[in-house]
Amino acid sequence: MSDLNDNPAPPRPRKKRQSYALLILAAGLLAFGVAAGTLYYVLRPVTLRIAVGPPGSEDQKLVQLMAQTFARDGGAIRLSPITTEGAAESIALFTAGKAELAVARGDLNLPANAESVAILRKNVVVLWSTPPMPGKNGKKQSASRIKSIDQLVGHKVGVIGRTQANVTLLRVILTESGINADKVTVSQFGTNQIAEMAKDPSIDAFIAVGPLNSKITADAIAATAAARGEPKFLPIDVSEAIAQKHPIYQSEEIAGSIFSSSPARPEDKVETVSVNHLIVAAKSVSETSIAGFARQLFTSRQQLARELPNAGKIEKPDTDKDAALPAHAGAAAYIDGTERTFLEKYTDYIWGAILIISGLGSAGAWLQHYWKRDEREQYTAHRDNMLDLITKVRKAETPEELADMQTAADGMLREALECYDDGAIEEGDLSVIGLTLEQFHHAVADRRAAIGAGTADLPRRRA
Repeated sequence: MSDLNDNPAPPRPRKKRQSYALLILAAGLLAFGVAAGTLYYVLRPVTLRIAVGPPGSEDQKLVQLMAQTFARDGGAIRLSPITTEGAAESIALFTAGKAELAVARGDLNLPANAESVAILRKNVVVLWSTPPMPGKNGKKQSASRIKSIDQLVGHKVGVIGRTQANVTLLRVILTESGINADKVTVSQFGTNQIAEMAKDPSIDAFIAVGPLNSKITADAIAATAAARGEPKFLPIDVSEAIAQKHPIYQSEEIAGSIFSSSPARPEDKVETVSVNHLIVAAKSVSETSIAGFARQLFTSRQQLARELPNAGKIEKPDTDKDAALPAHAGAAAYIDGTERTFLEKYTDYIWGAILIISGLGSAGAWLQHYWKRDEREQYTAHRDNMLDLITKVRKAETPEELADMQTAADGMLREALECYDDGAIEEGDLSVIGLTLEQFHHAVADRRAAIGAGTADLPRRRA
């Protein structure tokens, strides 16, 4: 039996099965951390910069209120307002990529990548004339010299607002009305120069572009009426033609008495044109972000209107593909009900990640099995050797031989336990070794008893 104990294998460092459990736990925690980090990255609030101006304007107040409401409600989209001196500067920042959103009129020189997200209001053209300034005797004239647009030729029109867009719009109206726009003189006045404009004797008609409830427009009409006499509102009879040729404009009507009921200003409805005042977004901005912004804006519209009544005028943009200013894909998805949920967007990625993790797990299990193949072979050899020992036990002649066999069995058991601790074999394999070892011990006990009985009989036989 010396072959069982010759050149015993040197003891190997013992790797506890718990170390593998800790490694698995660490890997699980790492995977959880990665998943949590990814989820936080995907669901974290997104801040969009929005350019708006001038300071103190209704637009600036509305955007500030929107930013505060979104932050207070914990929305996924937050706003960072950038206050500018006006629409021109807002568009310049937008074009330079320093703002993802901007508030501007639809007829401004918008960059090619600008797309509509929401209509804040409709800016309506109000065109009127008044009687001439009082003569030297201080008496007001009883009637206006200008009663229709075609009579503006050779006269000067006072344009309220410094933006070139108002002058461009006036020229479109004149041209489409069959008038040579170069034969109408234009003089622009700031919104703080209404009193000065009303008293300028060189001006024969006036134009304002803004919402129908605009205080600026109402004050301008009242000021000119006080300085000159009752205004005559000039209808734009070609409004439908303008809308057809210039889709950025729409045909509208000014209701009677909307600016004043006593006296009625105007006395009856007046045909005119309008242009949308918009929130625009760069086409490159994430569809998900703009859809989230549109959802929050239209969901909170009534809440905003309770604090700022003009917010009630916010409308959804035209999502038709042939719209003059196309709607951003994110806004269109929200408005048309085609917005995809988080799972719909990322299902493919989630399943892909699951397949990758599953594949990595299978690959890891295969590699572990491959790395532990020597230990498994060693375990199989020990199992077979222990079965051989059971056979040899029955042929042992002395207790010393049995003791050597037990020592060898103990070594095999120790090696099997190390294989189990290393993860090379499973608990079922260890149970097989235990069953074999139990049979071995029964065989040793039986053989030891048989040898003992045989030794006891020797003296009687000599006698």
